[in-house]
Amino acid sequence: MQWMIWGGALLSLIGLLGLMLSILKVAKAKRAGLSDEELRAAVQKVVPLNMGALFLSVIGLMVVMVGISFS
Repeated sequence: MQWMIWGGALLSLIGLLGLMLSILKVAKAKRAGLSDEELRAAVQKVVPLNMGALFLSVIGLMVVMVGISFS
C-alpha cells in the first residue's frame, strides 16, 4: 500500500500548491489597489480554485490515512 501513501501525499502537495496560488492571486489583487467592487469580483474568481485545491488536499490526506490503515 505504499503507492496509496505516496499518491495521497502527491495529491495533498498539489492541493497545497493550489492553495498557495490562490493566496498569491488574492494578494496580487489587493496590491493592485482595486476598488471594493473590483476586489470583490477578483476574490470571487479565486474561490473555485481555492475550494478545488482544498478538496484535493483533503482527499489526498484521506488516501494517505487509508494507505496507512491498510499497511
